[in-house]
Amino acid sequence: MTKRLTRQFMNDLPVYPERVIQFGEGNFMRAFVDWQLQQMNNQGLFQGSAVLVQPIGQGLQDLLAEQDYLYTVLLNGIMDGEPVNSKEIMTSVSRMINPYSNYEAFMALAQDDNLEFITSNTTEAGITYRPEDRIEDTPPASFPAKLTILLHKRYELGKPGFVIIPCELIDRNGEKLREIIGKYAEDWKLGQEFMDWLDRENTFCCSLVDRIVPGYPRDKASELAEELGYEDKLMVTAEPFLFWVIEGPAEISERLPLAQAGLNVVVTDDMTPYRERKVHLLNGPHTAMVPLAMMAGLKTVEDVMNDEVFSQFVQELIEEELIPMLDLPRSELQSYASAVLERFRNPFIRHELASISLNSISKFKTRLLPILQRYQSENGKLPARIVLSFASLLLSYRGDQVQRQDNPEVIALFDKAWSEPARFVGSILQEASLWGEDLNQIPDLADQITRSIQQLEDQGSRSVVSQLTSLRGEE
Repeated sequence: MTKRLTRQFMNDLPVYPERVIQFGEGNFMRAFVDWQLQQMNNQGLFQGSAVLVQPIGQGLQDLLAEQDYLYTVLLNGIMDGEPVNSKEIMTSVSRMINPYSNYEAFMALAQDDNLEFITSNTTEAGITYRPEDRIEDTPPASFPAKLTILLHKRYELGKPGFVIIPCELIDRNGEKLREIIGKYAEDWKLGQEFMDWLDRENTFCCSLVDRIVPGYPRDKASELAEELGYEDKLMVTAEPFLFWVIEGPAEISERLPLAQAGLNVVVTDDMTPYRERKVHLLNGPHTAMVPLAMMAGLKTVEDVMNDEVFSQFVQELIEEELIPMLDLPRSELQSYASAVLERFRNPFIRHELASISLNSISKFKTRLLPILQRYQSENGKLPARIVLSFASLLLSYRGDQVQRQDNPEVIALFDKAWSEPARFVGSILQEASLWGEDLNQIPDLADQITRSIQQLEDQGSRSVVSQLTSLRGEE
């Protein structure tokens, strides 16, 4: 019987002091932030670990504890023209705290002088303001409210603040997080001195993350256990490519020597060009392909790129609707897009569409809605491929063709809107809580969405996508 990965099974693994508080224990953070901590530790540049905080009631605490917070990262793909196939046990996570069951341990983090960084990935929907959250809650529901309470305790103890680097894929994530914390501080009457301490002692960085992390390799788990010599229920597959842009003071490069460790990390005073390129040319196509491809029975990004019809759809989306709307040199955008398509075709990575579909509504708002609006404004018509993808996304949230993975509040809004099918499109487009505005104000959008949903219902997504791609050059 294969032994379980634990420190008892793996001898002489190092233990590092905790220097990072990390909200979120999912596949991405463990293969991105914690993997990078590991690389710095391997070179003696950081000598620190991350203590994880479970951001919601359900999480991986028990599973991580069973493995002594060890897990394996598997890198598979092509890097600089050479194949990469590496397997490394991560020792950069020290422990995990569930504030819902051990609130005292969570609050005790404020007392540790060694802790100097805070990172997070609580999904795009995680950095949100919930007016019902209270300082008396143990804990409050939202990530920003939890962080506000922790920071306030740190302030009360007279200790220095943190470098805070959120990794959620929303625009200006660090600024948004600071804004919401300020709102809670105001609601809870925490005082001007605390507000001054927030800005004087803490650095809120905006950041941009880029690494495709498919997660646990279910289809190869048994084979890998035999090859590795141990069972690891938390192993994570990822592509070799990694890019992290941190907008903040230059001193961060010294305190967090990621680039010195040879990692593809940029600390800059303006991340805007990097963000627009990545969010719209990598994340945008991901979001656009998911509902259409899942309705056609495709399972992975590689399936999409190996499918003639859907691959052509993705390439035309990038070339004709995304690149023309971005304010960077076209040659640079085309080069980046070419690299993105190569990453999408990575035969070593099984990136499941179902995993990308998590919180698709907030992802569409961030990744594709700004392009749709700019395209309509500049061209006097709507981008056909983005509109079709939008229609398929709305249809998928009816819940009878594709499993919905989103916040209960979002699903409830769709259930209510779909209860009156004839009024669905106008009803859901007017939900400013989803889109930030009433999308019925965009000329012809409701009509085109309505027609596209009907076409998808009558003909199926493959047929509709095929007809759209055959229009290339005739628009």
